[in-house]
Amino acid sequence: MAGTSPAMTEAKNLSSSVGSSKSRASLIRSRGKGVQPDLPVVPNNREFPMHKISPCLWFDKEAEEAMNFYLSVFKDGKAGEILRYGENAPMPAGTVLTATFEIEGMSFIALNGGPHFKFNEAISLSIDCKSQAEVDYFWDKLTADGGQPSQCGWLKDKYGVSWQVAPARVIELLKDPDAGRAQRAMQALMTMAKIDIAKVEAAANG
Repeated sequence: MAGTSPAMTEAKNLSSSVGSSKSRASLIRSRGKGVQPDLPVVPNNREFPMHKISPCLWFDKEAEEAMNFYLSVFKDGKAGEILRYGENAPMPAGTVLTATFEIEGMSFIALNGGPHFKFNEAISLSIDCKSQAEVDYFWDKLTADGGQPSQCGWLKDKYGVSWQVAPARVIELLKDPDAGRAQRAMQALMTMAKIDIAKVEAAANG
């Protein structure tokens, strides 16, 4: 079809393969107690309830590794269900298809779909931080092992996922009813990669 990119074609093939009755019968599911064949694709919501809307993160082949990384960073989290490719699928049988998990009360789906799509800054996950210690912790953890700092509290982790490490106090300063204070806070913020709450507050105070 004219105008269809190779990546979009591959994504369509992946969707068609996973949704077909033949592939659905060969998908296998695991919950940490071994593999169970020939189970439905739909996760068991009684064991791991998913929210009405859950971000789905497309990885090449690192979905389970990424899930475990995020669960190591965010202490309030839990692993859910892992679905694996069966026979006649776009990836070798036994390869993780999706891994569901929850961090800070939000459910996520990590998908292994191949190298066709990459993360970018158009979508980011924002972390509400109550202190400088929280800012430092998440910044250090998420930029480790190949992550990349950016500007104004933004960073990319080692998988390319964008995060905003956002101190609540700085947001308050940006909304200060004194326009001069708010402007000075914004000017200070624009010079920073990781946000320094004390420096932004000092700038706001003039």
